[in-house]
Amino acid sequence: MKNRILSLAVLSLLISSIYSCSKEKNAEVAEKQEEISASTLAQIKKLGFNTHEVQKMENGYLVEGDILLTEAHLNEAAVNTNLNIAETEQYRTTNIVKNLPRTITVSVTGLDIKFSQALDIVIKRYNDLGLKLKFQRATTGTKGIIDIKGFYQGPDFLGRIVLASGGFPTSSGNPYAQILFNTHSAGYSSKSLEQIAGVLQHEIGHNIGFRHTDYANRAYSCGGSRDNEGQAGVGAIRIPGTPSAPDSESFMLACVGSNPRTFNANDVVALNYLYK
Repeated sequence: MKNRILSLAVLSLLISSIYSCSKEKNAEVAEKQEEISASTLAQIKKLGFNTHEVQKMENGYLVEGDILLTEAHLNEAAVNTNLNIAETEQYRTTNIVKNLPRTITVSVTGLDIKFSQALDIVIKRYNDLGLKLKFQRATTGTKGIIDIKGFYQGPDFLGRIVLASGGFPTSSGNPYAQILFNTHSAGYSSKSLEQIAGVLQHEIGHNIGFRHTDYANRAYSCGGSRDNEGQAGVGAIRIPGTPSAPDSESFMLACVGSNPRTFNANDVVALNYLYK
């Protein structure tokens, strides 16, 4: 009888523990869901982004999967509302890099050797195009105009993980100053050199003014239902000479999967139009 009472006590304790863990988990999910206020979501929606993909980051809110919107972005009025409903033409932001010809220095801070090697690959890819906008490594020990650094963040309560992010040029004509790579084991630290180079090339594209090629229909590369990202207060201006037909190999597709990408012919047309 004594053993039976003891067993019931242990069972009761176990049930209590499971219930407690469940409550803590639910509270954690609720807390994370409430991290982004309704007013902030309303601002993001007003700019044209789909709010179900928004993630809270240290310096702002991640949209489109890899674009960091700061509070300043959210408070800026839209300068250009050019929304061409197409499939995969190339689009640029209202702001692009000015004062050409110009050389942009790039640094890598606190990341392992693969990221440094990937940067060398990407610098060569851009510079081989002969643009008026060139890139070079910042002097050792100094921070470049664009700094590539890491952050550590695991999957959120929906199982999503941020892999990398960039931003858009400033109104003064400077590129966005930062690119972030997630050093979590499920992030890009575990990827190959070519995969890292492909993503870095893509994020630099954002930093100098490129929107996603399929911004008007993210379903083209990401799957799911049709989803127009909107002009987002930063503009979505079609680049002349780029095709309206689907372009499955563009380096600026919203979702590129695990296949490394570099520039295709249409990407080169777009880069030449802006920076040749």
